[in-house]
Amino acid sequence: MPSSEAAGVPEVLVLAGLTGDGEPTRATLEALTAVRVLGEPVAVVLGAPGTAAAVAERLARYGARRVLAGESPALDAHLVGPRVGVLARLVADRSPAAVVVPAGAEGREVAARLAVRTGSGFLTDVVGLAADGTATRSALGGTTVVQARVTTGTPVLAWRAGSLTPVPAPVPAVVEHVPVELSGAREARVTKRVVEPPGGRPALAEAPVVVAVGRGVAGAAEFAAVEELADALGAAIGASRAAVDAGFCPPSALVGQSGTRVTPRLYVAVGISGAAQHWSGVRSAHTVVAVNSDPDAPVFALADFGVVGDVATVVPELTAQITARRA
Repeated sequence: MPSSEAAGVPEVLVLAGLTGDGEPTRATLEALTAVRVLGEPVAVVLGAPGTAAAVAERLARYGARRVLAGESPALDAHLVGPRVGVLARLVADRSPAAVVVPAGAEGREVAARLAVRTGSGFLTDVVGLAADGTATRSALGGTTVVQARVTTGTPVLAWRAGSLTPVPAPVPAVVEHVPVELSGAREARVTKRVVEPPGGRPALAEAPVVVAVGRGVAGAAEFAAVEELADALGAAIGASRAAVDAGFCPPSALVGQSGTRVTPRLYVAVGISGAAQHWSGVRSAHTVVAVNSDPDAPVFALADFGVVGDVATVVPELTAQITARRA
């Protein structure tokens, strides 16, 4: 029996998402913060041998007293099946109060499969938790807030990044290894991985400053000017759906309902109209500055500061002013 259960405190399993650098994602740290109202956070680290040892201290800093390490080369050689298998066994063996998974593309699949495997209820886009198990969900592109509670099985919750500020709660961590088994002979295998070369800018989901482009950026020259502004600010580059479809940015730069939800201190929206689908990914930004040539663009009603003007003129001037002040 887990020590926390023996003491009368239920465990809450949090699947740790890791960045390309092997660090816990912001969504993981947020989830470790949020689940404290339900019980004792227990991080689950799944990956190649040695993965858990590298992140245990960081997870413990945010309240994970126990780190359950499921480590095997099989986890990188297969899709999500083995991960679901480890979590399902942990649910059966430890009877946690809930399982929380970062709500990325892979995380949602893991959570959905786990819910089916364990006969449990599943909620996605969770942005808050209450002590009685009630979850606050963001729905309809962030325009609606829903209160919901799982009543069947072990609640499986997909936590939406950018929902709160992670709060440290340092504890000593104990790493406990758990077995990893393949789910069956039909499990799909990964035959090749293509790693996107790292750039010089911060990761979009973690960046404290984001400069985002939209339909109003017309051509390569204006986009190059936006890149110079981002470099002057040390910012990540995001994009609206229109900018991605135009080929200025890859799909990984998409900000919004179907892309990344960002939580920067500063968000600079360049040539972005302010559609609800895009804005649902920006709601947690601290300060928003909008640049648009249309004075009636909806973005100005959402921004803290607005500049009405041509992108080709305003953006280079902003870059020059920032560079001069930092000189």
